[in-house]
Amino acid sequence: MKLIVLLLFWLCAGVVNAAMLEGVGHANIRENNLDQARAEARQAAMRDLALQYEASISTEDTLENGKLTQSQTRLSARAQLRNATIIDEYRSGNLLRVIVRAELAGAADRASCKAGDASGLRKRVAVTGFPITMPAQGGSQALDDAGEKLPQALVARLQAQGRMQVLGATSLQLFGNLADAPTSQKNLTANHLTNVVQLARELGAQFVVSGVIRDIGLSDPNAWGSSITNRMQRRAGLVDTTRRFEAEVMVFDGFSGSPVFQQRFATSAHWDPKGSGSGGFASAGFEKSEWGQAVTGVIDDMTAAVNNALACQPFMARVTRVEGDRVTLASGATAGLQPGDELNIYRSQRYFDSLDGTPELTDAGVSITLDNVHPDFSTGRLPMTGGQVNLQRDDIAIIW
Repeated sequence: MKLIVLLLFWLCAGVVNAAMLEGVGHANIRENNLDQARAEARQAAMRDLALQYEASISTEDTLENGKLTQSQTRLSARAQLRNATIIDEYRSGNLLRVIVRAELAGAADRASCKAGDASGLRKRVAVTGFPITMPAQGGSQALDDAGEKLPQALVARLQAQGRMQVLGATSLQLFGNLADAPTSQKNLTANHLTNVVQLARELGAQFVVSGVIRDIGLSDPNAWGSSITNRMQRRAGLVDTTRRFEAEVMVFDGFSGSPVFQQRFATSAHWDPKGSGSGGFASAGFEKSEWGQAVTGVIDDMTAAVNNALACQPFMARVTRVEGDRVTLASGATAGLQPGDELNIYRSQRYFDSLDGTPELTDAGVSITLDNVHPDFSTGRLPMTGGQVNLQRDDIAIIW
């Protein structure tokens, strides 16, 4: 009886975590290419499925002198679909209709992002320097180099995990004025959009990871005096010998400059300036000291946070060339792309009254199917010429 109850409970849990839904999609048959029309109709049906669950619509209106001058409506769906199958197909002239049945992943599956095709691709990430807001707190050359040593340690950890293509640019400083280093999402977008986009374009990165070391000071600078009294107080544990560490990590989308993630990390531990480099970043005794171990733990937490922040992000590749129905993308086999992969095309648009603002991505309604994949670039075909959908260089190809 217990076994039967457990089996029923397991079956019920499966029903709760996954549900079967059906979606309808339509597509025009061009030049009698039924396979391409079927693929487009299936994709439209998948969108219909996704919007049936956890869809959200947001509208942003701009008013000037009481008159509506601009209105933007955004629709997004957080559904994850799997085991999609076409169960019905109907053709009427040049119009094809398909019905797709798919399994809707439960909350636990959606959180892991295993259902998304982009989870198997290696996004390209650039890591810049982490400047120290108050360099005088270091007090030694080893600690003064923390602005480069910390991101270098972050790069090494991310590269070792192999989930992303990680580019080290730790000698570059994203923020021109540390006093204006972002402290909120609003400031991130307003002050550093141009820097992020330019850097990402130069390095060919989809995301840019940067940060600021805000505090690296001693809790009590007088605790390390050289007098006999100071030494006696330290031996007796009557003074605070800890050193603080606080750093802020920020992740930006390289195509728009918009912030994706921002978090502060902080720790403190006993610090001793003597010993085999125990007080310096990346020195022989760094991880043997209490403070070094605490900071190492923070860097590990930063690594996990960056991975988590980017795990559910779509994979994006920049369009570099359009010739007829041939399209070249600035991403290839090193990112995990393969012949036969299909990417949705999005138009990247800017407006004359906001040329420095965030570009808007608009679904072009077409996809590219890759047929040639090289290490750093790939090419594929559209179901029509690029001019028919006004596809241009710097538009974006996306896998969700």
